[in-house]
Amino acid sequence: MLNAATDDTRTTPAALDRIAIVVSEVLAPAVLVAVLLLTVGWHAGDTPGVSRWWGLPGALFAAVIPLGYVLHGVRRGRLTNHHIPERADRRIPLLFGTASLIAGLVLMLALGAPREVLALLTAGGVGLATFALVTHWWKMSIHAGVAAGTVSALTAVYGEIALIGAPLVLLGCWARVRLTAHTPAQVVAGALVGALIAGTVFPLLR
Repeated sequence: MLNAATDDTRTTPAALDRIAIVVSEVLAPAVLVAVLLLTVGWHAGDTPGVSRWWGLPGALFAAVIPLGYVLHGVRRGRLTNHHIPERADRRIPLLFGTASLIAGLVLMLALGAPREVLALLTAGGVGLATFALVTHWWKMSIHAGVAAGTVSALTAVYGEIALIGAPLVLLGCWARVRLTAHTPAQVVAGALVGALIAGTVFPLLR
């Protein structure tokens, strides 16, 4: 009986780690950004004559291309993994992501993308630039920032009903701390910055 109890005690932390890994992947920044842009693009299509698929090119420039750059860096051995755990390695991918997003924003502006999608891309660019600046000194959580920013942006679009996503932000923060990817202060700061930027820049421009 003692051995069984000991084995249960040992497996519990491992099980929590596995849950935290799954949560980190499901709520990864690239995933949330892509889903958010597709959702906002679909909502923008409520306006007559506006395509519901403007979120697709937005997701390409804001999520797919930056993630591709990171994965290429992992394959070449420049980065440890796609979450970029080392603070010193984060600045260049963040700047690349910002540049990709700006390129997409300019192109979509020229092509006549709806204001709501352009506003979201602009807010994303401000967020990326902010995190790129801060990461020079401190590893603020991008996972937490994007998760909180996603809830803030959806609240601006759909109202208070979107706040049902808030527990997912807390879950994502727990996962990053559980995996020792960030300290509690880093996830709290990231969430606050993400929510502030998405909750101000996006509503002002949309």
